Amino acid sequence: MSENNKIKAVTRSNPSTLSAPVGNYSHVTKISGNADIYTFSGQIGTSKEGDLPNNFNEQVVNTFQNIKAVLESQELVADDVIKVNIWATQEIDWDAFYAVWNAFFGEVYPSMTIGYITALGLPEIKLEIEIWAAK
Repeated sequence: MSENNKIKAVTRSNPSTLSAPVGNYSHVTKISGNADIYTFSGQIGTSKEGDLPNNFNEQVVNTFQNIKAVLESQELVADDVIKVNIWATQEIDWDAFYAVWNAFFGEVYPSMTIGYITALGLPEIKLEIEIWAAK
């Protein structure tokens, strides 16, 4: 099947048999048809020059810029993201986080998992986000 004939059917839902999500995510993301699945290494909050700010919320902003860049490298967009795994070494400022999250995803939320952990790959990394996408 040629690239142009692929059927992409990504549906997101929140089953009525569960309580509503406690945040801006979908309980279920289903990929139908002949979609390609993409996995990406976790992205961190470095600038394009490789600098890592000390401020957590600045790392959040940079991380989403890096996610956008890695998606664009594969001709993907935020709507193609099906799963997000978030690891943080400190409590997330959800107001600041969701401002960036909602600007990135709009109202089409992928499935999400969040975990608080004691450390990431380097001591100065406070946040790492891994995405999966389908197209």
